[in-house]
Amino acid sequence: MKVKVIPVLEDNYMYLIIEEHTREAVAVDVAVPKRLLEIAGREGVSLTTVLTTHHHWDHTRGNAELVHLRPGLAVMGADERICALTRRLAHGEELRFGAIHVRCLLTPGHTSGHMSYFLWEDECPDPPALFSGTLQPGLIHLCNFTVPSLPPSDPLSSLGDALSVAGCGWHLEDTAQQMYQSLTKILDTLPPQTKVFCGHEHTLNNLEFAQKVEPCNDHVRAKLSWAQKRDDDDIPTVPSTLGEELLYNPFLRVTEDPVREFTGQVAPAQVLEVLCRERARFQLALEPPQPQVRALLALQWGLLSTPQEK
Repeated sequence: MKVKVIPVLEDNYMYLIIEEHTREAVAVDVAVPKRLLEIAGREGVSLTTVLTTHHHWDHTRGNAELVHLRPGLAVMGADERICALTRRLAHGEELRFGAIHVRCLLTPGHTSGHMSYFLWEDECPDPPALFSGTLQPGLIHLCNFTVPSLPPSDPLSSLGDALSVAGCGWHLEDTAQQMYQSLTKILDTLPPQTKVFCGHEHTLNNLEFAQKVEPCNDHVRAKLSWAQKRDDDDIPTVPSTLGEELLYNPFLRVTEDPVREFTGQVAPAQVLEVLCRERARFQLALEPPQPQVRALLALQWGLLSTPQEK
């Protein structure tokens, strides 16, 4: 199994997964179809299937054009809102592409129909892979609060994954408890050597926030230094592994004392809730959005108080 990491849009990734014996290929989250087809042609593979993690624009915008260019192409996902969907998948369903097995893991939180994909090959020494998806420019829900029509260039408009390097998707359409259960499902089900391929390049900001949460965590410090070098050289930081994420990702460390102390909470879902809110505050401080959006978010998070009655 060969994975081609394809940077697209402002900070998205789409992926081309190649079965090296049959030369069949599967794409994940198609945003720029002509670029995908160009790479598939260069690799000499036959693209048969698109796996979509969720319905947001920056993960599905290329589906319709791709189906037009490649009639008969299968577009799969768990949410009927996915553009050009030809087959709706269920949690636990397994697919097969030559030697590649795919297990579909429903991981709601970021969206109610968010699907992560776990891929492996039998009797292969290479570690398995998890494709964990991301979020849409143009519409963002923070802590169950909707801010419509953010432009794609807005710093808040492309944040969030089911699981990303040193971060996770903010619980957008569901509750913090559901997001926590989704992350637990991933950790309890998959081996620690699993490679994590997320949908956005947010590693540097995620690690800067992780350092704020756990300033004494040596793993965070080392990973941040590594990510800064990758950023300077314009090299992707994906993939990481689940085992690595447990060392420095605060969203997977919600039972650790330093993370609990930072949030002032003990219950894992409540710790996750506060982390999501503080991650949003942190991003606002780095790159404030338009004034009217900032005011709405500040009211939602309780950063502004309404005047007291006289």
